[in-house]
Amino acid sequence: MRLKKQHISWLLFSLPLVFLLVFYCYPLVKIILFSFSPGGADGLNRLSKLFSTPTYLHILWFTVWQAALSTIITLLLALPGAYVFAKFRFFGKDFLQALMTVPFVLPTVVTAAAFRALLGSNGLVNSWLMTSFDLSRPPIDIEQTVVFFLIAHVFYNYTMVLRIVASFWASLDPGLVTAARMLGASPWTAFRKITLPLLLPALGSAALLVFIFCFTSFGVVLILGGPGYATIEVEIYRQAVQLFNLPMAAALSLIQIGFNFILMWLHARLSQKSKVSFFSDAPATTIKPVKNWAEKLVLAGNIVFMLTLLILPLAALLISSVTGEHGFTLSYYKALLSGESSSLFYVEPIVSVKNSIGFALTAMVLALILGLSAATFLASEDKKRTNLWDAIIMLPLATSAVTLGFGYIITLNAPPLNLRDTLAIVPIAHTLVAFPFVVRCVLPGLRQIPAHLREAASLLGASPYRVWRLITFPLIKKAILVAAIFAFSISMGEFGASAFLTRPHTPTMPVAIFRFLNQPGDMNFGQAMAMSCILMLVTCSSFWIIGRFSYPPTNPKPATGPDEQ
Repeated sequence: MRLKKQHISWLLFSLPLVFLLVFYCYPLVKIILFSFSPGGADGLNRLSKLFSTPTYLHILWFTVWQAALSTIITLLLALPGAYVFAKFRFFGKDFLQALMTVPFVLPTVVTAAAFRALLGSNGLVNSWLMTSFDLSRPPIDIEQTVVFFLIAHVFYNYTMVLRIVASFWASLDPGLVTAARMLGASPWTAFRKITLPLLLPALGSAALLVFIFCFTSFGVVLILGGPGYATIEVEIYRQAVQLFNLPMAAALSLIQIGFNFILMWLHARLSQKSKVSFFSDAPATTIKPVKNWAEKLVLAGNIVFMLTLLILPLAALLISSVTGEHGFTLSYYKALLSGESSSLFYVEPIVSVKNSIGFALTAMVLALILGLSAATFLASEDKKRTNLWDAIIMLPLATSAVTLGFGYIITLNAPPLNLRDTLAIVPIAHTLVAFPFVVRCVLPGLRQIPAHLREAASLLGASPYRVWRLITFPLIKKAILVAAIFAFSISMGEFGASAFLTRPHTPTMPVAIFRFLNQPGDMNFGQAMAMSCILMLVTCSSFWIIGRFSYPPTNPKPATGPDEQ
C-alpha cells in the first residue's frame, strides 16, 4: 500500500514538474543560449557591451538606483505607521489594515492609471489648480519624471513594509525598552540602541522585498516614466518589441535573471533565520490603547497619511472615469461597449474584458490542477525531503514576467511547441505565475489533516480517489476556493508577460489600458480610467472574498478536549 501511495504521489507531481521543465526551464535555458549566439565570442562581446556602453551602463545603474531610492523612501514613510500598528489599539484598526492591503493587490497598470488621473497633466489636481487660479499650464509638472513613479512605488509597497515590520515589532519584548527608560535613557536613545537593532531582520526582509519589486518594476515605469527612463525590464521590452533586437534583449534578460535569483536567495535566507512573515498578526498582549495627546497626535497623523496615500489616487481614478468636459458622464463606459470603426483597437474595447475573463478562467483551472498535484505530493512526503521540490515550485516567482514573456517569444515558435500565435500561450504564462500561489494556499491545509483519517479509510478498503473525495476535499475546499480566486485575480491583472504575448486582436484589460494611455485625446484617457476602474473592482472584490474565506469566525466554539484543538 505504501509503495502504491508513493507511486501515485510521484505521478501527480510529474504534472507540475513537466510543466515547469517545458514552460519555465526550457525558455530560461533558451534565453541563456540565445544571449551567446550567434557564436560564443559575439555573445561574450554582447554581455561585455552591457557594462561598457554608456547607454546600457546607465540603464543598469538607473535600475539599481531607482530601486534603492524607492526602498529607502518607503521604509522611512512606513516605519511610523508600523509603530502605530504594532503598539496601539484604536477604533477601525482591522478595517484600516484590510484597506491598506488594496494597493498591494492592484495590477500595476491600474496603479499607474490612478496616479495619471491624480497628478498627471490632465489629472484632477492640476485641473483644479488651473481652474481655481486661472492658470494656462499645469502647475505640477511631474509627468514622465522619476518623481512620478517613485510616488507610485511608495503607494504600491507601503503596505508590505507596514505589515512585515509591525508584526515583528509587536513580538519584541517591551521589557527591554522599559528597563532602558528606567535607567535614564530617552525615548530616542532607547529606540536607537535597543529597538532599531532588534528590528533589523524585519527591516532587512521588507527592504529586500521592496527592492526586488522596484528592481523588476515594469508597468509603473513604462507608463509613468516615459521613454526617457528605462529599467532593465522596460529595456527588454523595448529591445524585443520595438527594436526587434532579440540578442540584446536576451543578454539583458540574463542579467535580470542573475540579479533576481541572488536577491530572492538573500531574502529566503533572511526570512528563514528571522521568521519574518507578511501574514503575521500582532500579539494582543503588546497592544495598548492610546492615552496621552502625543500618542493621539502620532496616531492621527499616520492615519491621515495612510488614507491620503490610499484614497486620493483611487478616488481620482473613479472620478476621472465619470467626469467629462461638461461634468458627470458615463460616455467613457459606454464607449467601451461600442464597436465603432474609428476605435483605436482592432476589436471593440469590451472584447479585452472578455479576453481577460477567458484567459483568467483557463489559467485558474490549469493552476488549480497543477497546484493541487504539487501540494498533494509535498504534503504526503517528509517535509525535510520536500524542501528542494518546494523551492523548485516557487522558482517562477523569482523570475520577472517580462523575462518569461520574452522567453516564450524566442522558444515557443517552432514545432512541436509552436504556440506563439495561438490563444493558449497567454493562459499558460499566467498559469506559470499563478500556480505557485495555489500551492501556498492549499499546502498548509493538507499538512494539517491528521494522517490517521486517511489511513483508517484506506484500511477499510477506500480507494485513493474515494479517500480524497470524501475526506481530503471537504477539509481543504475552502483553501481551494481561496486559491482559485487568487489565481483568477493574478491572471486578470498580469501585464508583463501579456505585453509580449497578446496579439493585436486579443488584448487583455491591462494591455488595453496601456494602449489607451499611450494615445492622445480625452476619450482615450477616459476609457483608460473606466477600464482601470472595472479591473480594480474585479481585483479588489476577489481579494475581499479571499479575506472572507481566509480567516476563522470571530467567536469560534471552545474546544472540549485535546482531539478538538
